[in-house]
Amino acid sequence: MAEVSQLQVETALKAVIDPYLEKDLVSAKAVKNIAVSGDKVTVDIVLGYPAKGSRAALAAKLKEKVVAAGAKDVTINISSNIVSHGVQKGVKPLTSVKNIIAIASGKGGVGKSTVAVNLALALSAEGATVGILDADIYGPSQPTMLGVKMKPESKDGKTLEPIMSYHLQSMSIGYLIDEETPMIWRGPMVTQALEQLLRDTNWKDIDYLIVDLPPGTGDVQLTLAQKVPVTGAIIVTTPQDIALLDARKGLKMFEKVEIPVLGVIENMSTHICSKCSHEEHIFGAGGGAKMAEQYDVDFLGALPLDMRIREETDAGKPTVVADPECRISHIYRDIARRVTAKLSLQKKDFSAKFPNIVIQNT
Repeated sequence: MAEVSQLQVETALKAVIDPYLEKDLVSAKAVKNIAVSGDKVTVDIVLGYPAKGSRAALAAKLKEKVVAAGAKDVTINISSNIVSHGVQKGVKPLTSVKNIIAIASGKGGVGKSTVAVNLALALSAEGATVGILDADIYGPSQPTMLGVKMKPESKDGKTLEPIMSYHLQSMSIGYLIDEETPMIWRGPMVTQALEQLLRDTNWKDIDYLIVDLPPGTGDVQLTLAQKVPVTGAIIVTTPQDIALLDARKGLKMFEKVEIPVLGVIENMSTHICSKCSHEEHIFGAGGGAKMAEQYDVDFLGALPLDMRIREETDAGKPTVVADPECRISHIYRDIARRVTAKLSLQKKDFSAKFPNIVIQNT
C-alpha cells in the first residue's frame, strides 16, 4: 500500500472541527507533531483547555479521518497544557494562579454561587487544578456548599493555607468568622478583605481560580476590575426579564473595565416535575440566549431548576461530585470545556517568562 503523506494527514485532521474551539485543530495550532512511517501515523495534539470528558470522542473522530486518508495504524495522543492568559492593563498577575474567572450576576437569587462551585468542580473533573474564592464578604456561602467547617491554617502567621475539599482549593471569609456573625463593614473594609483573601492565600499552582462575586455592580466588583488580575468573566442569569435587565448591567460593567465576558449561563432555565417529568419554562424561555446574541457573547449553556441541585448543595456535596454521571453534571462539564476553550484562544501572558531587568550603578 502506498505511504500516506504528512500533507494528507494534515488535510484529514483539518476536516474535524473541535466543538469547543469551533475551529479545526490545525488552525488552532493544537497539532504539535505528525509522524508518518509507511501506513503508520502518530499525531500529538495539545489542547489549551482541560478536556478529559471529550478527549476520547475527539480522538475517535480524528482517527476515522486519518484512516480514511489511507493510514492503517493510527495513534492519536491528546493532552492539555493550560497557560496564563492576558489580564487588564496595569494589573500584575498572581504568580501561583494562571487564570482568574469571575462569576457574576446583576442581582441575587439567580443561583450564582451554586453555578460557581459546580463549575469549579467540573473544571477539576476535566483535569485542571482549580481554586474557588468566595468574594461575597457579607453572605459567604461556599463553606456550606463545600461541606467545610474548619478554620484555615497559617504556617507563618501572615498567610493562609487554602482549605481543600473535593480536590478544590478554597478560601472564604466564612472560614474565619462564626456563621451567625453578621459582617457590619463599610465598603473599603470589604474590598481590603477581598484583596487579602486573594493575595494572602498560598494558592498552589492553580490553572483556574473561580471568584464567586456578590450580586450587583458595587465596591467589590469595582475592586476586582481595578486591582485583581481577571482573565475573563461569566454572567449568570435566569430567563425572566427582571434578572436579564440586571445581568446586562453586569455585562456592561465588565466591558467598561476591559475584562472579556466569556459568556452567559442561564440558570433555572426549565423546571422538570419530579412526579410526572413534565418540563415547563417557569421563568420564561430563551432569555439568556437572546441576551448573549444581543451583546455578541457566547451562550455557554442552560441549567434546569431541579430540587436535587438545591438539596445536594445545601448538604455540602454539590451535584458534580454527588452524581458525576447525571445530566446536570454533564451540562456543567460541557460548560467548563466551552469556557476554557474560549479562554485558550485569548492572548497569552508571557510576563512570568521574562526576567526582571535591574540597572545598577557600578
